[in-house]
Amino acid sequence: MIELTDISRHFTMGDQTVRALDQINLTINPGEYISLMGPSGSGKSTLLNLIGLLDTASSGRYLFDRQDTTDMTDHKLAELRGRHIGFVFQSFHLIPRLSAADNVMMPMTLAGIDIAQRRERVTKLLQRFGIADRADHRPSELSGGQRQRVAIARAMVMQPSLILADEPTGNLDQRSGKEVVEQLEALNRDGITLIVVTHDDDLGQRAQRQIKLVDGQIVSDSGASEPMGIDHLLA
Repeated sequence: MIELTDISRHFTMGDQTVRALDQINLTINPGEYISLMGPSGSGKSTLLNLIGLLDTASSGRYLFDRQDTTDMTDHKLAELRGRHIGFVFQSFHLIPRLSAADNVMMPMTLAGIDIAQRRERVTKLLQRFGIADRADHRPSELSGGQRQRVAIARAMVMQPSLILADEPTGNLDQRSGKEVVEQLEALNRDGITLIVVTHDDDLGQRAQRQIKLVDGQIVSDSGASEPMGIDHLLA
């Protein structure tokens, strides 16, 4: 599903070059449940954004579903992202003036999907995530856990094959966080590929495959097909 070959992402800050990602090689198969872990500044979110086609590499090759994204136009990347990838963020990113139902519906509205189909799909998702009774409430009228469930429903509304979650429990209490994790894992059991960025070791260990980054490099991968090189182990 995902194949990264010699992927690097560099930024220039003044007269210095920041190597956010440095020669990443990674293959992710359909249906995997992966956690990306590592200290702050290790490149976790940069890698997630690149996998999600929100950012592009400075060098290297990225195949998504056998399509080479390296030289794709912004329009084509947005099209691919909209059809196949759902995002869940720590800060929810809901539109304050819209109801929960309208927030979930927004991707379908932008895609020009028929109103009857939009309403049917949104109703089913709100019911699935236990927030049907909050459909007409705005984000300010919802708890943190309810907002994150709205965000997950929105991520699922275009029926993606991949969900990317960046610190999805970071702004939640323990109980709400546990519920959100269980809902994401249920999606994975349904066949959705799930990649979670987290600082929480307990959450990271729940994943079937754990990948650790340090200084823009993968230093360990529990699902790697061959041992990591000595340079990575010593990084």
